[in-house]
Amino acid sequence: MPETQAPDTAWQGAVPVSRRFDDPYYSLENGLAETRHVFLAGNDLPARFREGFHIAELGFGTGLNLLTALQAWRAAGLPGPLRYTSFEAYPLPADDLSRALAHFPDLAALVAPLLAAWRRGDRVIETNDLRAEIVVGDARATLPRWPGRADAWFLDGFSPAKNPELWEAPLMAEVARHTAPGGTAATYTAAGFVRRNLEAAGFDVTRTPGYGRKRHMTRARLA
Repeated sequence: MPETQAPDTAWQGAVPVSRRFDDPYYSLENGLAETRHVFLAGNDLPARFREGFHIAELGFGTGLNLLTALQAWRAAGLPGPLRYTSFEAYPLPADDLSRALAHFPDLAALVAPLLAAWRRGDRVIETNDLRAEIVVGDARATLPRWPGRADAWFLDGFSPAKNPELWEAPLMAEVARHTAPGGTAATYTAAGFVRRNLEAAGFDVTRTPGYGRKRHMTRARLA
């Protein structure tokens, strides 16, 4: 399937910014610390890791969340690969991934296999401890067709004010339908309509302290 045309990218220092959505791909303060706070801690990871654990994500972006999760998986020393599925409508070119990820030396050992696969056009990436698939296309069309169920969701679309389509009620219902019993979701946003849509989909939703300048974020557990 041909990929959707990549968006134009601007740069604010080391941080890529989507011109399409006028929003940075991650925190201007510290993207790695934000990912660890919002998506790992927000899903009670790595404490919940177990063999066969499956993370799913809305918004692959630079791959920062994937690499941060993989680093935590390796540190946990669990057998077998981490399973990871990400839904992305506008995949960045490899040069943009390389430029963005170069600013996270803590992840340097993990970046090369991802970039090599990306440059080949691979969207399934398999190593000894990772089985990742990046599903290209509008998640409103691709997620309903996905046969999997995730133990944890990283909801990392652009700002709900600028990209409301990735937070609307039907898509949150699909997230719930593709979540394992007792599974969780986390996101940097605490927008009221996002929390209401998650609750309507069957999640127990909690507003908790956000990262950096964001006062609040959202954690959710499938009821």
